[in-house]
Amino acid sequence: MTGGKRLGRRFGWLWAAYAVSAYGSGLGFGALPLIAVLVLHAGPVEVSALSAVGPAVGALIAVPLAPWVEFRRKRPVMIATDLVRFAAMATIPVAYAVGGLGFVQLLVVSIVVAAARIAFGAASGAYLKALVRPDDLLVANARFESTNWSSIAIGPPLGGAAVGRFGPVTTVVADAASYLLSALSITAIRGREEAPLRSGGNPVRAGAVLDGWRHILGDPGLRALYLNNMLVAGLIMATEPVLAVLLLRQLHFAPWQYGLAFAAPCLGGLIGSRLARRVVARHGRDRVFRTVGTLRAVWLIGLAFVRPGVVGLVTVMAVELAIIVNMSLFNPVLATYRLERTPKHLVARTLSAWSIGQQASIAVCTALGGLLAAATGPRTALAVAGLLILATPLLLPRAGAPAAVPPAAAPL
Repeated sequence: MTGGKRLGRRFGWLWAAYAVSAYGSGLGFGALPLIAVLVLHAGPVEVSALSAVGPAVGALIAVPLAPWVEFRRKRPVMIATDLVRFAAMATIPVAYAVGGLGFVQLLVVSIVVAAARIAFGAASGAYLKALVRPDDLLVANARFESTNWSSIAIGPPLGGAAVGRFGPVTTVVADAASYLLSALSITAIRGREEAPLRSGGNPVRAGAVLDGWRHILGDPGLRALYLNNMLVAGLIMATEPVLAVLLLRQLHFAPWQYGLAFAAPCLGGLIGSRLARRVVARHGRDRVFRTVGTLRAVWLIGLAFVRPGVVGLVTVMAVELAIIVNMSLFNPVLATYRLERTPKHLVARTLSAWSIGQQASIAVCTALGGLLAAATGPRTALAVAGLLILATPLLLPRAGAPAAVPPAAAPL
């Protein structure tokens, strides 16, 4: 279980910041594709481009940001990236109110938010490792995972209802406000944060941006999990815009039904995340990686068989529930292993490299999925994604694979 153990007041404020941002994003789940479809009447290619180009360009921008995050105190970085996301998201309701909202603006906002999200995640992961004891990392990560899934369970239905009653940009306002509240929560964290150590006059050497990838690819366990995670995340997220077109345009689901189809299964995320510590203690981390990592991949094909009405709604919910239960158990174990395998002076760059790779994979898979959906139809694109993901368990770490010793070199 994740509950019960106290991790301190400072972790409480960090958790509060994560929670308020997660719930804001839950309310705004799929907001940009939804606005593109309902307001700008975008088709599958445009919706997929919005979901692909934004994360891809944002990931490119985040590459040189990684060393910058590494060699600065992490709380100011988190506050700054929260404020950037607030400002970017706030431009959408303003433009909508004056009749100037366009596809290019949605694309730019998507890019800015994606880059800021990667920088925030790198800073928060490095800060978490310094904040809690190593034995408590799994508990902390499981709490974040539980909060994430509960926010998606609650947010999308409320967001869908708000969109139906108050207009398509309502949830964007809530999402923007959540970043501001997150920044305030992080500001409330007290205590001195040590400045990262540097050697030499130049804090960032030319190859520093690649150090995260060097560390990941040099560790057999991290390398296998990195490649597996990129493909699983890319293929699952590639189905989101295609499924939005299928459900909203072809099957004529109401916005609240679309939100409910993704929200209700997220209750399964509470189950998986809360069981993570117990399952690892009983069965071991390697077995969790192999077994649960495989179970994440076998359900996606079901989305290709969605039908209109209640049957279709139940099909989406059942598929998402099966995926989410396994993902929510797998993710905190992965996050903890990644922090344990990474030395302190490389955490921000390693987490940035991980996120950049994941976002790039999502972008490529989403773009290809959109093109395939436009050429053959949404169902074909969903079926192809469901079949390809069945091969991803082959990339999971093998039993007894050697683990590299984390490098002990001094920070730059």
